[in-house]
Parts: sequence; structure tokens; C-alpha cells
Amino acid sequence: MEFDIVTLSRLQFALTALYHFLFVPLTLGLSVLLAAMETVYVMTGRPIWRQMTKFWGTLFGINFVLGVATGIVMEFQFGMNWSYYSHYVGDIFGAPLAIEGLMAFFLEATFVGLFFFGWDKMSKVGHLFATYCVAIGSNFSALWILIANGWMQHPVGAQFNPDTMRMEVIDFFEVLFNPVAQARFVHTVSAGYLTASVFVLGVSAWYLLKGCHIAIAKRSMTIAASFGLLASISAVILGDEGGYLATEHQKMKLAAIEGMWETEPAPASFTLIGIPDMEARTTHYAVHIPWVMGLIGTRSLTTVIPGISELEAHAETRIRSGLLAYDALQEYRAAPTREAVPPEAIEIFERHGDDLGYALLLMKYVDDPRRASEEQIRAAAWDTVPHVPTLFWSFRIMVAIGFFNVALMGFFVVLAARRKLGISRWPLKIAVASLALPWIAAELGWITAEFGRQPWAIEGVLPTVAAVSDMTVTSLLITIAGFTLLYTVLIVIEMRLMLAAIRKGPQPDHDPEMPLAPKALAPRNPVAAE
Repeated sequence: MEFDIVTLSRLQFALTALYHFLFVPLTLGLSVLLAAMETVYVMTGRPIWRQMTKFWGTLFGINFVLGVATGIVMEFQFGMNWSYYSHYVGDIFGAPLAIEGLMAFFLEATFVGLFFFGWDKMSKVGHLFATYCVAIGSNFSALWILIANGWMQHPVGAQFNPDTMRMEVIDFFEVLFNPVAQARFVHTVSAGYLTASVFVLGVSAWYLLKGCHIAIAKRSMTIAASFGLLASISAVILGDEGGYLATEHQKMKLAAIEGMWETEPAPASFTLIGIPDMEARTTHYAVHIPWVMGLIGTRSLTTVIPGISELEAHAETRIRSGLLAYDALQEYRAAPTREAVPPEAIEIFERHGDDLGYALLLMKYVDDPRRASEEQIRAAAWDTVPHVPTLFWSFRIMVAIGFFNVALMGFFVVLAARRKLGISRWPLKIAVASLALPWIAAELGWITAEFGRQPWAIEGVLPTVAAVSDMTVTSLLITIAGFTLLYTVLIVIEMRLMLAAIRKGPQPDHDPEMPLAPKALAPRNPVAAE
């Protein structure tokens, strides 16, 4: 295998991101479930709900600490591995990350301490307020990170400044209310809520199978199933919204997910299953459902969804347009002052500047894009096609898991409503066996979103090949091995701590605001009592 800096930098970031994302969904979901459980405790005064909150809070704390430890590294990677990316778009990308640290992480980190150590030092309402702040901080953190990521998927509210050679913000509110970012936020947090719900459901089912902690397990299953059903439906609906937005802003990603090589008449059919072939540029043994893709992707019966071949040809056109912008930009830079820039160069750049990023795709083959051959231009156009089989199957497995989770949660809601939790063992075994599914779906969703954006670091603006730092292959291989080893150790530590806490189970807890039951008075002289 031939290693290069771009591939290794991508691999390093992918590994750290995939590891980190194992912790994020559970943190998001458990924080909200804890707030719901403690709300019931405060409203009813029943100690069992306090006991439940403290038990699931212990598992939340283990996951939270390791999530923070793995997440910090990712932000440093932007400066270490992606320095030109940081320079080129730092004016936009850095703002949401800075706000995330100031508004969300500090809020979450401050009140998480009060949550764990304030049980007997704060009033019920005061402690509940701290719990809600932890939940709000967790979700605010996801919001600002996904605003930054949404801008990478659909860059709005910014423009390229030829004087600074950087992208700069021109409308922060447009960045903030980016429709792609908002849809991704709701979809991601819904997936996190579902992950936590399946986790609570599965652990509680295990308790029922073992015949222990019955009261807490049944209450936990009831709240997890209800919350999880809403979250699973939301994840499916917002996933559909993401597909609709991809039709507008990321047409190549959508075509690759669908395995649609040629443009079809509207409304396009949905490929239920098939075998995409990158070499033959076709999808073998495809099973189509008429009209469905057109309805999902365009919300109409007349709008055409372009296929991969048409989009590849369009990319080649934009590369040639971008070359004109690149040449005009070099004239701009060569001029001693802005007033000395030839007017025709300014005019050309204004007309073709939106395609400058496409010209930069040629930097994979030549240092100066203007020297690219016709064959290299065609190769760069083909590079805009992501690996279709990976996206095709990642998306379908993720969707299948999503619909299974809707059915699973709906089934347990019915059981809880009919007060039949724990009567039959086979549903409990299914719940335990399903524990890992939300994490698999979340990782596949990340692959679909991020791998599907390639070859772009910023969609249509900055190719990944032009975003990396000037590093050595050796240093990258060493850090990849180091991070993989470290993160694997952290995963093992978390699993051991979580399993130990689950085996130990909820511990007896006393509410200091409720009096202890009086003990029977024992006689001082046992003999006399006889």
C-alpha cells in the first residue's frame, strides 16, 4: 500500500472521530433522560426516582469523562494536520468552535460537578436545575459543533477574499441558521436520544432477565421506551429532511448513496438493494421502487435528480471555469497594489470565482493547476465521485437499523402501557441483543455524511488534498498508531467501568429531606426480655 500525507491525515482524523463519536450519542441522550427522571422525583417525592437518577448518572459520568478526553484531541488536529484548512476557513469555522467552548462546554463542565456532588448539599429544585444545565450544555455543544460541520457541507454566509487569500464571514446569521446545519443537529441529537434509550432499555432488560432491581428496571424501561420512540421517529423524519437538502446542496453525495449512475426521468425510483460497481459504473442486480426517490429527494413528481455521470461532466465544466478564476487570481496576486490589478482579471475572477475550488482539485496531480493536462482534468472530475459502494451500503444499513429501532421502541411502549414488562423473556433478550445497534447506525451515519463529502474538506470550496499540513509520512504513521492504541485502551477502560457499575446495580439511597423509618425499640437486657 502506498501511503501519502492526505490519506494518512484523513485516516488519523477518521479514527479519532469514530472513536470519539462512540461517547457523544450516549452523553447527549443520557443527560436528557437524567433530567426527565429527576423531574419525576422532584414532582412526586418518591425516593426510587432519585435512586434511578443517581444510578444512570454514574454511567453518564463514566461516559462523559472519556468523551471529553477523546474530543479535545480532535480540535488540536485542525492545527496539526490541517493547518491550511485552519488558515483558509478559520474565520468561519473557528467562531462556532470558540462559542461551543465558552457557552456550552463550560456550562456543562461546571454543572456536571454540581450534579454528582450536590445531592445532599442543594435543594431538590436547585439540584434539578443543575441537571437541566448539564443537559442543555451537552446539547448546546452538539449545536455549535454541527453548525461548524454544517458549514463544511453547505458553505453559506462567507466569501473568498483575494487580498487575504482566505474565506471570510459576511453574514454570521446565515452561517448560524444554515438549513443543513439545523437539520443535522436535530437528526444527530435524535440519534443520541435513541442511543441512550436503547442503552437504558437493554440494561434494564438484563436486570429483569436476572431477576434483580425489578422496580427500577421496569420504570427505566418505561421512560426509555417512550422517549426512544419519539427519538427514533424524529431521527427517521430528520434523516429524510437531510436527503431533501442533499438534493439541493450535495447532489453527488445523494447520487452515490442511491447508486444512480445515469439521470432518470422524474420521479426517480429508489434502489432498495443492489451491487454498485465503480469500474463498470453501474449498479448490478438493482431492485427499484418506482417514484420513491423522486418523492423523498425533491418532494415533487416533476423535478429531475441528476445521476453520477451528469454530475461528473458538470464537475469537469466547473474545473475549466475554475482554471480561469485561478489564472486571474495569480494576476491579482502578482500586482504590486490592488489598483494595479488588470480590470479584465478582476472581471474574470468575479464571473468564475465560485469555481475556484474545483480548479484546486488539480493540485492532486500538479502543483500549478494551469499546467494540468486534459487527462488530469478528466481524472479530477472523476475524483468528485465518492466511493459509491461504501455510501450505498452504509446508508442502507443505517436506515434498516433506524426502522428496527422504531419497531423495537413501539413494541416496548405497548408492553409498558399494558403492564406486561418482564412477563415474557424473548422481548427482553431482543432488547439486550440490540444494545450495539444505535452505535453502529451512528458510526455509519458519520461515514455517510463525511466520507460522502469527499473529495471536499469544504463542499465546492476547498478540496481535501489542498487542506493538509506539510507533515511527514513517518510522523503520521507514529501518531496514528499512538492514537489507536490510546483510544483502544480508553474504550477498554470505559467498558470495564460501565460493566462493573451495571453489575453492581442501583445502590440503596436515602433522601435527606425524608425522615428515616423509626426502628423498633429493643430492650437493653435481652435476658430480661425473654
